[in-house]
Amino acid sequence: MAEVVLFHHAQGLTPGIAAFADELRAAGHTVHVPDLFEGRTFATLDDGMAHVRELGFGEVAERGVRAVEGLPAELVYAGFSLGVVPAQRLAQTRAGARGALFFYSCLPPSEFGSWPAGVPVQIHGMDADPIFVGEGDVDAARELVEEAGDGELFLYPGDQHYFADSSLPSYDAAATELLTERVLGFLAR
Repeated sequence: MAEVVLFHHAQGLTPGIAAFADELRAAGHTVHVPDLFEGRTFATLDDGMAHVRELGFGEVAERGVRAVEGLPAELVYAGFSLGVVPAQRLAQTRAGARGALFFYSCLPPSEFGSWPAGVPVQIHGMDADPIFVGEGDVDAARELVEEAGDGELFLYPGDQHYFADSSLPSYDAAATELLTERVLGFLAR
């Protein structure tokens, strides 16, 4: 079974993120879910991003780095949207990464150097998401999948950003069911 660190999105550690982690745990995986916002959650993406701007993107990433101190090196790094920033940074720069799971976001691999050899990656997003597609993350995802060699990009029909968070109005149950099936298959490797 895999040991996973799962980073939340800009609305914070919502009940939907906790439920997703619990689903992975129910399949036998160890899942750590650091709270990068120290208990704060936000009703909207805009409110969450305002908080991120107050903290600074660098501070959010550093909180992610600090969150894995003391954990084993052999981790799968996962992140939802904003959470991809620390997840991708750690997958690319912390020795021992076993894999990476990125939901709704991706940075160009050059952001943190190059993708480490032998580290598989899965990236999930909706094909009409104005953030994932409209802001170019899907292009970065394609680049990363090509560079990784062992990578997969899954696009789901729809225009929602936080589609796998069951506690938000953007939740898409059918897409999330397929995403979860793919994630569990990835972790089983």
